[in-house]
Amino acid sequence: MTTVGVPAGWPATEAEARAVQDELRGRVVLDEPGPPPGSGRVTGVDVAYDDERDLVAAAAVVLDAATLEVVAESTAVGRVSFPYVPGLLAFRELPTVLAALAALPVGPGLVVCDGYGLAHPRRFGLASHLGVLTGLPTIGVAKNPFTFTYEEPGAARGSSAPLLAGAEEVGRALRTRDAVKPVFVSVGHRVSLAGALAHTLALTPAYRLPETTRHADGLCRRALKEATANGPAQSSASRQTPTSLYWES
Repeated sequence: MTTVGVPAGWPATEAEARAVQDELRGRVVLDEPGPPPGSGRVTGVDVAYDDERDLVAAAAVVLDAATLEVVAESTAVGRVSFPYVPGLLAFRELPTVLAALAALPVGPGLVVCDGYGLAHPRRFGLASHLGVLTGLPTIGVAKNPFTFTYEEPGAARGSSAPLLAGAEEVGRALRTRDAVKPVFVSVGHRVSLAGALAHTLALTPAYRLPETTRHADGLCRRALKEATANGPAQSSASRQTPTSLYWES
C-alpha cells in the first residue's frame, strides 16, 4: 500500500478548485472512439473514506478485458485532500487514486470510475479529471443519476435512455441486467459514448455493476480497514502524488 500526502499546490478553496476545473475541462478529448471493448486491459478505481480519521483509501484493479480475470491491483491511502463540496468530489479523491494507479506494475488500459465524467454539473467529473491528468481513456459508471433526469430504458439488458441536463444529453441510463435498475454511463476522456456503453455491457456479464467496480470497491474497503487498524506509515506521508502517469504497453 502506498501512503501519500496532499500534493503541493493542491487547491484549498472552492474558488481555486473551480478555477482548476475551468482550466482542465477544455482538454477533455471527445473525438476518439477508445479501445475496442473486450480487448487489452481495463481498470477499475474506487475509494473508501474514514471521516472520523480524515482518511481516504483508493484501489486500482486491472482486469484482462477478454476474460475479466484480475491481472494486477494496488492501493493507496492518504488524508482527505479537500473539504466536501458537491461537484468538487474529485479533489477529495484524486491524489490517492493517482497514487494507486502509479503503483500498478502494468498499464491500466481503459479506466472505469465509480462516478461521473461529462454527467457532472460542470461537465468535468472524476472520470474526466482523471483522464485529462493521466492521458488515459476513461469512463464513468455511476449507481445513481446525480441531478440529471431520464426516462426508464426498456426492461431488457442493453436497453438505454438519454441522461439529460435539460435538453443536453450528458450520458445514458443503461440496463445491465434484465428488469434491474440501470447504471448511469458517461464519457470521461478519449472514449465515445457508444464505446462507454459497450465497455459497460462487456464488464457486466453477471451483475448490475461492472466487474471493475466490484473488485475495486472490495479492495479499497480492505485497504481502509488495514490503514485504520495500523495507521499510515509516517515515513511516506509527505510523498508527492504525480499529476501525469505513463506506462509501457
